[in-house]
Amino acid sequence: MPPFNHSALLTDLYELTMAQGYFQCKKLEPATFSLFIRKYPPERGYFVAAGLEDVLDFLEGFSFGDQDIDYLRSTGIFAAEFLDFLRGLRFTGAVWAVPEGRLVFKDEPILEVSAPIIEAQLVETFIINQVNLQTMIATKASRCVHAAQGRAVIDFSLRRTQGIDAGMKAARASYLAGCSSTSNVLAGHRYGIPIVGTMAHSFISSFEREIDAFRSFAASFPTNCILLIDTYDTLAGARKAVTVAREMARRGHHLRGVRIDSGDLLALGREVRSILDESGLKDVKIVGSGGLDEYDLAALADGQAPYDSYGVGTKMGVSADAPWLDIAYKLVEHGGRSVMKTSTGKVSLPGAKQIFRYCRESRLRKDLLGLRGESYPGAEPLLQKAMDHGKRIAPSPSLEDLKTRFLAEYESLDEGVRSIRSPEEYPVDLSPGLRDLLEKTQGQVYQTELGES
Repeated sequence: MPPFNHSALLTDLYELTMAQGYFQCKKLEPATFSLFIRKYPPERGYFVAAGLEDVLDFLEGFSFGDQDIDYLRSTGIFAAEFLDFLRGLRFTGAVWAVPEGRLVFKDEPILEVSAPIIEAQLVETFIINQVNLQTMIATKASRCVHAAQGRAVIDFSLRRTQGIDAGMKAARASYLAGCSSTSNVLAGHRYGIPIVGTMAHSFISSFEREIDAFRSFAASFPTNCILLIDTYDTLAGARKAVTVAREMARRGHHLRGVRIDSGDLLALGREVRSILDESGLKDVKIVGSGGLDEYDLAALADGQAPYDSYGVGTKMGVSADAPWLDIAYKLVEHGGRSVMKTSTGKVSLPGAKQIFRYCRESRLRKDLLGLRGESYPGAEPLLQKAMDHGKRIAPSPSLEDLKTRFLAEYESLDEGVRSIRSPEEYPVDLSPGLRDLLEKTQGQVYQTELGES
C-alpha cells in the first residue's frame, strides 16, 4: 500500500461524488479554483505562505492505483465506467502560486489551480490540508522569532504535534519562518535543518545524584555539553554545573550551556547568569524552555532576560492560540465563465487573479488584488506559474533560499503589522478590473438565481 500522502484517496468523499456527477453529465470543461484565507485569527496581521512544495509533489504523482480502485468499487457507491475513468486519471493542469516564504494577507489567493474541473476538484482536500497546516505554523513561528528579539528559537514541537506528518511539516515551516534549528532528527535529515538537543529530566533522575548525571553527560559529549539544571532545584543545579564546567576545563573541554525548563524563567535566568558569571563562566550559554509562546518570549525580552536561545514546542507546533485558519478553495472560473459564491460572510471573488505588491524605500506599502491579465507598472506580480500540464515549471528552491527570502520580506513589513498584539491591518485594495468583474458577476448571479436585475 502506498504512503498515505501519495494516494489520490486522500480526499473527502464528496470530492469523488461530485467528480462522478461531473463525469456522468459530461461536465469536463476547464476550471479555476482559488485558495485563500477569509479572515485573520486573533492577533494576526499577516500570513507566511507555506506548503506549496508538498502540493506540487502530490499533483505530479496524482493517480489512482489498482488497490484504490478496488476499494472504491467495494463501497458500492460508484459507477463502473467512472472507476475506469479514474484509473487513467492524472493531473494535467496549471498552478499559479505565491512562492513559499512570501507574506500574504486575507482574501489574497495563496494559489490558484486551473485544470479540467474533475482534476481540480479532486485535489481540493489535500491542498487545503497542506497549505492550512504549514501556513498556520510558519505564521506562528515567525511571531515567536520576532518576539524573541534576536535570541535563537529552536523547534521542540515534534512530540506534541498532531501526528507524524504535522511534526515533520512543523519543523520545516518553523525553520522557513526563522527558527534556527529543530529537535526533530528526521526533519534534520530530510530537510537539512540543523538539529539541537540536550537531555531530559529522566536522564538526571536515573542517577542517584544530579552531579553524577552531569559528569556522565559531560564525559559523553565533551564538546557539545548542555546540562538541564531544573530537575530538583535550579540554583543548586547551576552550582553543580559550575563544578562540572571546572572539571571539564581541567581536561581541556568546555561546558557549552545550561537549560532551564520550569519555574519563573525571568528570575531564574537572572540568578543563573549571576552564578555563571561570578564563577568566570560568562561564555556558558543559557537555554530557556517550558511551554513558551510568542507572548512569553516577548515578556522575557522586555525584561531583558539573559537567555541566549529558547526551545519552543507545543504552543508553536500546534499554533495553540489559533489552531486553524478560515481557508477556502473556491471555484472562480468554469468553462470561460466567471463564478462566485455570494453566501453571507463567505463571499468569494470571481476570476483568475494576481496580487500586485507595491514597495517603496525597501518597505511594503500595499497590495492590489487584481485579475490575472492585468498589469500595474511599479508593482511586483506575486503569483507565479509553478506548474503547467501537470509538471513543475522550475526546480524546487532550497529551504535555505526560502528562509532567506522570508527574512528579507519580513524585515520590510511595518512593525505595526508584525506586532503580536493588536496588529495594524496591511492595506489590500481591489483593482478596478476586479471590482468591475465582481459587480458584473454578482449581477448575473442575482438575475439567474434570485430573479433580480
